[in-house]
Amino acid sequence: VQVIHDDKESKLPQLVYMSRERRPSSPHRFKAGALNALLRVSGVMSNAPYMLVLDCDMYCNDPSSAKQAMCFHLDQNISTTLSYVQFPQTFYNVSKNDIYDAQSRSAYKNKYQGMDGVGGTVCAGTGYYLKKEALYSTPINQDNMTTLFLKAQSEYKWESQLYQSEESLQEAEEKFGASRKFINSLNDQRNGRENVLCDEMIGEAKTLASCTFEENTRWGKEIGYSYNSLLESSYTGYLLHSKGWKSVYLYPKRPCFLGCSTIDMKDALVQLMKWASGLVQVGLSKYSPFTYGLMSKMPLVQNMCYGYFMFSHFLSIPCFLYGIVPPLCFLSGTPVFPKVTSPWFALFTTIFLSSLAQHLYEVLSSGGNLRTWWNEQRIWIIKTVTACLFGCLDVLMKWLGVAKANFRLTNKAIDEEKLRKYEKGKFDFQGAKLFMVPLTFLVVFNVVCFIFGMKRLVLERNFEEMFGQGFLSFYVLVLSYPILEGLVVSKKDK
Repeated sequence: VQVIHDDKESKLPQLVYMSRERRPSSPHRFKAGALNALLRVSGVMSNAPYMLVLDCDMYCNDPSSAKQAMCFHLDQNISTTLSYVQFPQTFYNVSKNDIYDAQSRSAYKNKYQGMDGVGGTVCAGTGYYLKKEALYSTPINQDNMTTLFLKAQSEYKWESQLYQSEESLQEAEEKFGASRKFINSLNDQRNGRENVLCDEMIGEAKTLASCTFEENTRWGKEIGYSYNSLLESSYTGYLLHSKGWKSVYLYPKRPCFLGCSTIDMKDALVQLMKWASGLVQVGLSKYSPFTYGLMSKMPLVQNMCYGYFMFSHFLSIPCFLYGIVPPLCFLSGTPVFPKVTSPWFALFTTIFLSSLAQHLYEVLSSGGNLRTWWNEQRIWIIKTVTACLFGCLDVLMKWLGVAKANFRLTNKAIDEEKLRKYEKGKFDFQGAKLFMVPLTFLVVFNVVCFIFGMKRLVLERNFEEMFGQGFLSFYVLVLSYPILEGLVVSKKDK
């Protein structure tokens, strides 16, 4: 812990650098462990009631972001139950095509805004102002918790070595650890702290950042960011909503925070696989929205939204089967859909077209265009049968004990060649060999089935029975054109 800038003689804010201690024998806890250590160190050094969480590749694009967030945090009507104010995750290097859907338009412009009206949206992990008090208590039990620390503070002072009542302090130490200075800071977190930077305080901060401080405490379980998922922020936000806390989603016209987006297929799929694995893991745990969420203080519609985010990745299984069964039946001449002249065929057609129309309406109403709609159609299929499928398999392997929890970092280094391909709207599959296995199989399988299926269709002339499957196979091939192009280009490069 090093004080880079002290605010005694200038109006600039205090700047402190913190690096956690790491030992092979102690669990690292990844980003959640770093955030919890930061909570403790800031508690004894500055004790600000709110904190801003940003990823390392993001920067503040609008200095008024704190003021905008405080308009909600300081609102007396909602402040007592407000835990965090979430801003959208936007990027400065997204091309006009956005072939990888890096901006996550569907989530940030539609789903998040919808959840904002039913109690609060998912915590994105970056670009949010959090009230630290929310990580230590529940909205209902705040008074009980304050009473505990008022009692502890009245019986203990920093200079004192004698405690009139050990029971209250011991109860707090079992939760927060053996740091009386940090325990006292919790009672004063609404007021902040005067500058008390001294050797004793810095020494206390180093103790709070040590890797053994959390042993035999409730950090990562009931206190601070949870360790039960690698998506620490999203999972912690879910637990906060379950306890009765609310959140606000703020989408200003000018982006308050900008980051660096992925510009190749491998990094885009690795990132989505990590999200899918983390969300599915929570959905299948004892904290599932179907069990724990229904019994919590979360509104029913908000709980259903969390269920959608956690279980929608299982769509990869029917999508994968849908890419095998209809083409195989088309190849063998086995009808799956009704005849064109059947009234039931109109039902299938209506469902198919209405799904496309709904997606198109969402894109156009949120500022997109036809190109955005088409790119999202393509990348959704690609991501579903690759990253989402591998994310579900990753959870299964962890459950069977075959794989261990792994924090996958996304490469944000800019490669000029990849950048040129990205700006031209060409997919770059370099380095994504693992993800290409199911994708290549489905594409090649559909090509073979379509060619020989069309040959059978021409010879047998059963257009009424096989038109639905033939059209579906053709539509899948059109969506798969970038994959075929990428496979041909990669072979030429070799």
